[in-house]
Amino acid sequence: MLSNIIDVFRILLVSASFFFGYLIGFAGDEYDPARQLNFMIPIVIVAVAGISGLEGLLYADKAAEAKGYEKGSKYQKQSAIALLSYTFMAIVVYFAKWGTLAELTVFGSFIFFFVFSGYVHAVSAIRDKNLAWQNINRPFITLMLIAGMVYPVLMYFKTLA
Repeated sequence: MLSNIIDVFRILLVSASFFFGYLIGFAGDEYDPARQLNFMIPIVIVAVAGISGLEGLLYADKAAEAKGYEKGSKYQKQSAIALLSYTFMAIVVYFAKWGTLAELTVFGSFIFFFVFSGYVHAVSAIRDKNLAWQNINRPFITLMLIAGMVYPVLMYFKTLA
């Protein structure tokens, strides 16, 4: 139950970051992908990686159970720490004002991890018949996250050309 509440909270935070991020990006006379990304990237990473990392460390057994995975895995702790490292760096980059390229670097590492995580969840669903909600939704949520980020990222890189 707790993992499901955390999952819904995570999804709501990411949805809000998309809604307000796109509002910010399109607020002026011209579309501003940098402003949109500066708003969205830290929130998305904190919502997804930060909350997942804390959940993996603080509620490890409940998180594993909700995903249909074995409890007590040392890899789960290692994965949680990796997620918290993305979160830490996203926060540092944001508050140090290192800029959009630095934020995109952290986001690229973060999304690389989640693409392969989504793949692992998809394989688990198909091969192992692991149909736990938090297992089967991961590949789709990752694809939606990528789809929502493609436009502002491409438009940002277009401004650099």
